[in-house]
Amino acid sequence: MPELRKDPISGRWVIISIERGKRPSDFGMRVSPKKGGFCAFCEGNERTTPPEIMAFRSDGGKPNTPGWTLRVVSNKFPALNVEGQLNRSGEGIFDRMNGVGAHEVIIECPDHNMTLSTMPLKSVEEVLWAFHHRITDLKKDIRFKYVLVFKNEGDEAGASLEHTHSQLIALPIVPQLVEEELIRAEQYYKYKERCIFCDIIHQESADKKRVISENDYFIAIAPFAPRSPFETMILPKRHESSFYPRGNFSQLARILQQTLKQIDKLLDLPPYNFMIHTSPFKNEENEYYHWHIEIIPKLTKIAGFEWGSGFFINPTPPEEAAKFMREVEIY
Repeated sequence: MPELRKDPISGRWVIISIERGKRPSDFGMRVSPKKGGFCAFCEGNERTTPPEIMAFRSDGGKPNTPGWTLRVVSNKFPALNVEGQLNRSGEGIFDRMNGVGAHEVIIECPDHNMTLSTMPLKSVEEVLWAFHHRITDLKKDIRFKYVLVFKNEGDEAGASLEHTHSQLIALPIVPQLVEEELIRAEQYYKYKERCIFCDIIHQESADKKRVISENDYFIAIAPFAPRSPFETMILPKRHESSFYPRGNFSQLARILQQTLKQIDKLLDLPPYNFMIHTSPFKNEENEYYHWHIEIIPKLTKIAGFEWGSGFFINPTPPEEAAKFMREVEIY
Protein backbone atom coordinates (compact mmCIF):
# COMPACT_ATOMS: atom_id res chain seq x y z
CA MET A 1 0.00 0.00 0.00
CA PRO A 2 1.43 3.43 -0.95
CA GLU A 3 1.57 6.02 1.80
CA LEU A 4 0.94 9.76 2.01
CA ARG A 5 3.30 11.65 4.33
CA LYS A 6 3.10 15.31 5.34
CA ASP A 7 6.15 17.55 5.73
CA PRO A 8 5.46 19.44 9.00
CA ILE A 9 7.57 22.43 7.90
CA SER A 10 6.17 23.17 4.43
CA GLY A 11 2.80 21.46 4.84
CA ARG A 12 3.51 19.57 1.62
CA TRP A 13 2.22 16.03 1.20
CA VAL A 14 4.29 13.47 -0.71
CA ILE A 15 3.37 10.01 -2.00
CA ILE A 16 5.69 7.22 -0.93
CA SER A 17 4.80 4.73 -3.66
CA ILE A 18 6.10 1.40 -2.42
CA GLU A 19 4.79 -0.44 -5.48
CA ARG A 20 7.09 1.71 -7.58
CA GLY A 21 9.99 1.09 -5.20
CA LYS A 22 13.45 1.54 -6.70
CA ARG A 23 16.92 0.58 -5.57
CA PRO A 24 19.88 2.95 -6.09
CA SER A 25 20.84 1.09 -9.24
CA ASP A 26 17.41 1.80 -10.74
CA PHE A 27 18.04 5.55 -10.92
CA GLY A 28 20.36 5.54 -13.93
CA MET A 29 19.83 7.32 -17.20
CA ARG A 30 16.19 7.34 -18.21
CA VAL A 31 15.41 5.15 -21.21
CA SER A 32 13.33 6.90 -23.87
CA PRO A 33 10.00 5.31 -24.82
CA LYS A 34 10.54 2.65 -27.44
CA LYS A 35 9.66 3.63 -30.99
CA GLY A 36 8.32 1.04 -33.39
CA GLY A 37 8.09 -1.83 -30.89
CA PHE A 38 5.11 -3.47 -29.21
CA CYS A 39 2.62 -0.98 -27.77
CA ALA A 40 0.02 -2.08 -25.22
CA PHE A 41 -2.09 0.98 -26.03
CA CYS A 42 -2.52 0.22 -29.74
CA GLU A 43 -5.77 -1.20 -31.07
CA GLY A 44 -5.72 -5.00 -31.00
CA ASN A 45 -3.65 -5.18 -27.81
CA GLU A 46 -6.53 -4.52 -25.40
CA ARG A 47 -5.92 -7.70 -23.38
CA THR A 48 -2.46 -6.50 -22.38
CA THR A 49 -3.81 -3.54 -20.39
CA PRO A 50 -5.90 -3.56 -17.21
CA PRO A 51 -9.64 -3.93 -17.96
CA GLU A 52 -11.49 -0.94 -19.40
CA ILE A 53 -13.11 1.46 -16.98
CA MET A 54 -14.89 3.18 -19.85
CA ALA A 55 -14.54 3.54 -23.60
CA PHE A 56 -16.06 5.30 -26.59
CA ARG A 57 -16.98 2.93 -29.42
CA SER A 58 -18.60 3.83 -32.71
CA ASP A 59 -19.88 0.29 -33.31
CA GLY A 60 -21.06 -0.57 -29.79
CA GLY A 61 -18.60 -3.45 -29.53
CA LYS A 62 -17.70 -5.41 -26.42
CA PRO A 63 -15.30 -4.02 -23.78
CA ASN A 64 -11.61 -4.83 -24.13
CA THR A 65 -11.88 -5.50 -27.86
CA PRO A 66 -10.96 -3.47 -30.96
CA GLY A 67 -13.34 -0.87 -32.39
CA TRP A 68 -12.81 1.86 -29.79
CA THR A 69 -11.99 5.51 -30.34
CA LEU A 70 -10.90 6.16 -26.73
CA ARG A 71 -10.25 3.91 -23.73
CA VAL A 72 -9.78 4.53 -20.01
CA VAL A 73 -7.94 1.90 -17.96
CA SER A 74 -6.34 1.73 -14.54
CA ASN A 75 -2.66 2.57 -14.46
CA LYS A 76 -0.69 -0.69 -14.34
CA PHE A 77 1.73 0.89 -11.87
CA PRO A 78 -0.52 3.22 -9.82
CA ALA A 79 0.81 5.95 -7.58
CA LEU A 80 -2.18 5.31 -5.27
CA ASN A 81 -4.40 2.27 -4.69
CA VAL A 82 -8.18 2.40 -4.97
CA GLU A 83 -8.70 -0.31 -2.33
CA GLY A 84 -8.54 0.35 1.41
CA GLN A 85 -9.22 3.05 3.96
CA LEU A 86 -7.22 6.18 4.71
CA ASN A 87 -6.37 5.24 8.33
CA ARG A 88 -4.87 8.61 9.24
CA SER A 89 -2.24 8.31 11.95
CA GLY A 90 0.59 10.20 13.62
CA GLU A 91 4.18 9.45 14.50
CA GLY A 92 5.19 12.16 16.96
CA ILE A 93 4.93 15.41 14.99
CA PHE A 94 4.59 13.56 11.67
CA ASP A 95 1.28 12.83 9.90
CA ARG A 96 0.60 10.01 7.50
CA MET A 97 -2.25 8.12 5.84
CA ASN A 98 -2.64 5.19 3.52
CA GLY A 99 -2.11 5.98 -0.14
CA VAL A 100 -5.72 5.54 -1.15
CA GLY A 101 -6.80 7.02 -4.47
CA ALA A 102 -7.36 6.16 -8.10
CA HIS A 103 -4.84 6.35 -10.94
CA GLU A 104 -6.22 6.03 -14.45
CA VAL A 105 -4.88 6.32 -18.00
CA ILE A 106 -6.88 7.89 -20.83
CA ILE A 107 -5.70 6.30 -24.11
CA GLU A 108 -6.70 9.17 -26.36
CA CYS A 109 -7.00 7.40 -29.72
CA PRO A 110 -6.16 4.02 -31.29
CA ASP A 111 -3.64 5.43 -33.79
CA HIS A 112 -0.12 5.13 -32.39
CA ASN A 113 1.20 8.04 -34.43
CA MET A 114 -1.45 10.62 -33.56
CA THR A 115 -1.15 13.33 -30.90
CA LEU A 116 -3.61 15.81 -29.43
CA SER A 117 -2.38 18.37 -31.96
CA THR A 118 -2.73 16.08 -35.00
CA MET A 119 -5.77 13.89 -34.30
CA PRO A 120 -9.23 14.87 -35.61
CA LEU A 121 -10.83 17.66 -33.61
CA LYS A 122 -13.71 15.34 -32.66
CA SER A 123 -11.18 13.05 -30.97
CA VAL A 124 -9.85 15.93 -28.85
CA GLU A 125 -13.43 16.65 -27.81
CA GLU A 126 -13.84 12.99 -26.80
CA VAL A 127 -10.75 13.28 -24.59
CA LEU A 128 -12.31 16.23 -22.77
CA TRP A 129 -15.58 14.32 -22.35
CA ALA A 130 -13.63 11.39 -20.91
CA PHE A 131 -12.03 13.71 -18.35
CA HIS A 132 -15.47 14.97 -17.36
CA HIS A 133 -17.06 11.52 -17.14
CA ARG A 134 -14.28 10.14 -14.96
CA ILE A 135 -14.22 13.15 -12.63
CA THR A 136 -18.01 12.90 -12.26
CA ASP A 137 -17.79 9.20 -11.41
CA LEU A 138 -14.85 9.45 -9.01
CA LYS A 139 -16.38 12.25 -6.95
CA LYS A 140 -19.04 9.77 -5.82
CA ASP A 141 -16.34 8.16 -3.66
CA ILE A 142 -16.40 10.00 -0.32
CA ARG A 143 -12.72 9.21 0.26
CA PHE A 144 -11.69 11.49 -2.61
CA LYS A 145 -11.50 15.28 -2.42
CA TYR A 146 -9.89 16.12 -5.73
CA VAL A 147 -9.06 14.72 -9.17
CA LEU A 148 -6.01 16.05 -10.98
CA VAL A 149 -6.04 15.54 -14.75
CA PHE A 150 -2.65 15.83 -16.42
CA LYS A 151 -0.68 14.91 -19.52
CA ASN A 152 3.02 14.17 -19.94
CA GLU A 153 3.97 14.50 -23.61
CA GLY A 154 7.45 13.30 -24.45
CA ASP A 155 10.16 11.52 -22.54
CA GLU A 156 11.57 14.63 -20.84
CA ALA A 157 8.08 15.53 -19.63
CA GLY A 158 7.73 12.17 -17.89
CA ALA A 159 5.96 10.02 -20.49
CA SER A 160 6.87 6.33 -20.23
CA LEU A 161 4.97 5.29 -23.37
CA GLU A 162 5.02 6.94 -26.79
CA HIS A 163 1.32 6.32 -27.64
CA THR A 164 -0.66 9.49 -26.89
CA HIS A 165 -2.36 9.33 -23.50
CA SER A 166 -3.20 11.43 -20.48
CA GLN A 167 -3.78 10.50 -16.86
CA LEU A 168 -5.77 11.38 -13.79
CA ILE A 169 -5.21 10.75 -10.10
CA ALA A 170 -8.02 10.96 -7.55
CA LEU A 171 -6.66 12.21 -4.23
CA PRO A 172 -7.85 12.15 -0.61
CA ILE A 173 -6.47 15.68 -0.17
CA VAL A 174 -6.46 18.86 -2.25
CA PRO A 175 -3.00 19.38 -3.86
CA GLN A 176 -0.98 22.14 -2.22
CA LEU A 177 -0.58 24.16 -5.43
CA VAL A 178 -4.34 24.17 -5.97
CA GLU A 179 -4.93 24.98 -2.30
CA GLU A 180 -2.63 27.99 -2.59
CA GLU A 181 -4.51 29.22 -5.67
CA LEU A 182 -7.81 28.77 -3.84
CA ILE A 183 -6.62 30.72 -0.79
CA ARG A 184 -5.30 33.65 -2.81
CA ALA A 185 -8.40 33.71 -5.02
CA GLU A 186 -10.70 33.73 -2.00
CA GLN A 187 -8.69 36.50 -0.34
CA TYR A 188 -8.96 38.61 -3.50
CA TYR A 189 -12.70 37.98 -3.70
CA LYS A 190 -13.23 39.02 -0.06
CA TYR A 191 -11.34 42.26 -0.71
CA LYS A 192 -12.76 43.20 -4.13
CA GLU A 193 -15.87 41.01 -4.47
CA ARG A 194 -14.65 39.86 -7.86
CA CYS A 195 -12.96 36.75 -9.21
CA ILE A 196 -9.25 37.36 -9.74
CA PHE A 197 -9.25 35.13 -12.82
CA CYS A 198 -12.14 37.08 -14.35
CA ASP A 199 -10.25 40.32 -13.69
CA ILE A 200 -7.14 38.90 -15.37
CA ILE A 201 -9.19 37.85 -18.40
CA HIS A 202 -10.77 41.32 -18.69
CA GLN A 203 -7.42 43.09 -18.36
CA GLU A 204 -5.58 40.80 -20.77
CA SER A 205 -8.43 41.03 -23.30
CA ALA A 206 -8.20 44.81 -23.23
CA ASP A 207 -4.39 44.94 -23.32
CA LYS A 208 -3.90 42.13 -25.93
CA LYS A 209 -0.11 41.88 -25.37
CA ARG A 210 -0.27 38.45 -23.77
CA VAL A 211 -3.34 37.08 -25.56
CA ILE A 212 -2.40 34.16 -27.82
CA SER A 213 -5.83 33.28 -29.21
CA GLU A 214 -9.49 33.27 -28.28
CA ASN A 215 -12.91 32.20 -29.45
CA ASP A 216 -16.43 32.94 -28.22
CA TYR A 217 -16.02 30.90 -25.04
CA PHE A 218 -12.30 30.52 -24.24
CA ILE A 219 -9.08 32.51 -24.19
CA ALA A 220 -5.44 31.38 -24.29
CA ILE A 221 -2.93 33.73 -22.66
CA ALA A 222 0.72 33.83 -21.72
CA PRO A 223 0.63 34.37 -17.94
CA PHE A 224 2.13 37.63 -16.65
CA ALA A 225 4.70 35.73 -14.54
CA PRO A 226 5.29 32.39 -16.32
CA ARG A 227 7.52 29.73 -14.77
CA SER A 228 8.67 28.46 -18.16
CA PRO A 229 9.12 29.89 -21.65
CA PHE A 230 5.88 29.70 -23.63
CA GLU A 231 3.83 28.61 -20.63
CA THR A 232 0.18 29.01 -21.63
CA MET A 233 -3.08 29.19 -19.71
CA ILE A 234 -6.49 28.44 -21.23
CA LEU A 235 -9.55 29.73 -19.38
CA PRO A 236 -13.29 30.01 -20.00
CA LYS A 237 -14.21 33.64 -20.61
CA ARG A 238 -17.21 33.56 -18.33
CA HIS A 239 -16.91 32.62 -14.69
CA GLU A 240 -16.84 28.84 -14.22
CA SER A 241 -15.46 27.46 -10.99
CA SER A 242 -15.34 23.79 -11.99
CA PHE A 243 -14.49 21.81 -15.11
CA TYR A 244 -17.88 21.08 -16.64
CA PRO A 245 -19.31 21.04 -20.20
CA ARG A 246 -21.64 24.01 -20.05
CA GLY A 247 -23.07 23.49 -23.50
CA ASN A 248 -20.32 21.31 -24.98
CA PHE A 249 -16.57 20.92 -25.25
CA SER A 250 -16.22 21.72 -28.94
CA GLN A 251 -14.82 25.24 -28.47
CA LEU A 252 -12.44 24.07 -25.75
CA ALA A 253 -11.21 21.26 -28.00
CA ARG A 254 -10.62 23.79 -30.77
CA ILE A 255 -8.54 26.24 -28.74
CA LEU A 256 -6.63 23.46 -26.96
CA GLN A 257 -5.64 21.83 -30.23
CA GLN A 258 -4.81 25.19 -31.82
CA THR A 259 -2.52 26.05 -28.89
CA LEU A 260 -0.74 22.69 -29.06
CA LYS A 261 -0.30 23.06 -32.84
CA GLN A 262 1.27 26.48 -32.28
CA ILE A 263 3.63 25.07 -29.66
CA ASP A 264 4.56 22.08 -31.82
CA LYS A 265 5.31 24.17 -34.91
CA LEU A 266 7.07 27.02 -33.15
CA LEU A 267 9.20 24.89 -30.83
CA ASP A 268 9.66 21.78 -33.01
CA LEU A 269 7.52 19.28 -31.09
CA PRO A 270 8.78 20.00 -27.56
CA PRO A 271 7.96 17.80 -24.59
CA TYR A 272 5.32 19.41 -22.42
CA ASN A 273 3.02 18.93 -19.46
CA PHE A 274 -0.52 20.13 -19.10
CA MET A 275 -2.84 19.96 -16.14
CA ILE A 276 -6.37 20.97 -15.32
CA HIS A 277 -6.92 22.94 -12.12
CA THR A 278 -10.53 22.95 -10.92
CA SER A 279 -12.41 23.51 -7.68
CA PRO A 280 -12.38 20.70 -5.09
CA PHE A 281 -15.39 18.43 -4.73
CA LYS A 282 -16.44 19.99 -1.43
CA ASN A 283 -16.89 23.41 -3.01
CA GLU A 284 -17.34 22.98 -6.76
CA GLU A 285 -19.55 26.02 -7.26
CA ASN A 286 -18.11 29.27 -5.93
CA GLU A 287 -17.61 32.88 -6.96
CA TYR A 288 -13.85 33.19 -6.47
CA TYR A 289 -12.10 30.32 -8.29
CA HIS A 290 -11.94 29.79 -12.04
CA TRP A 291 -10.95 26.44 -13.57
CA HIS A 292 -8.19 26.51 -16.18
CA ILE A 293 -5.68 24.48 -18.16
CA GLU A 294 -1.95 25.10 -17.71
CA ILE A 295 0.42 24.03 -20.51
CA ILE A 296 4.14 24.05 -19.72
CA PRO A 297 6.68 23.18 -22.45
CA LYS A 298 9.82 21.55 -21.03
CA LEU A 299 12.40 24.00 -22.40
CA THR A 300 14.48 24.76 -19.31
CA LYS A 301 15.85 22.66 -16.47
CA ILE A 302 14.92 22.99 -12.83
CA ALA A 303 18.20 23.22 -10.89
CA GLY A 304 19.58 24.16 -7.48
CA PHE A 305 18.45 27.77 -7.43
CA GLU A 306 14.87 26.87 -8.31
CA TRP A 307 14.70 24.01 -5.81
CA GLY A 308 16.28 26.11 -3.06
CA SER A 309 14.39 29.35 -3.59
CA GLY A 310 11.09 28.53 -5.28
CA PHE A 311 11.96 31.13 -7.93
CA PHE A 312 11.85 30.23 -11.61
CA ILE A 313 14.17 31.79 -14.19
CA ASN A 314 12.42 32.36 -17.51
CA PRO A 315 14.52 33.70 -20.41
CA THR A 316 11.52 34.56 -22.62
CA PRO A 317 9.17 37.41 -21.63
CA PRO A 318 5.53 36.36 -21.94
CA GLU A 319 4.77 39.31 -24.22
CA GLU A 320 7.34 38.02 -26.72
CA ALA A 321 6.15 34.43 -26.31
CA ALA A 322 2.55 35.44 -27.04
CA LYS A 323 3.66 37.41 -30.11
CA PHE A 324 5.63 34.44 -31.47
CA MET A 325 2.66 32.16 -30.85
CA ARG A 326 0.21 34.51 -32.60
CA GLU A 327 2.44 34.63 -35.66
CA VAL A 328 2.48 30.86 -36.13
CA GLU A 329 0.50 29.74 -39.16
CA ILE A 330 -1.00 26.33 -38.41
CA TYR A 331 -3.56 25.92 -41.20
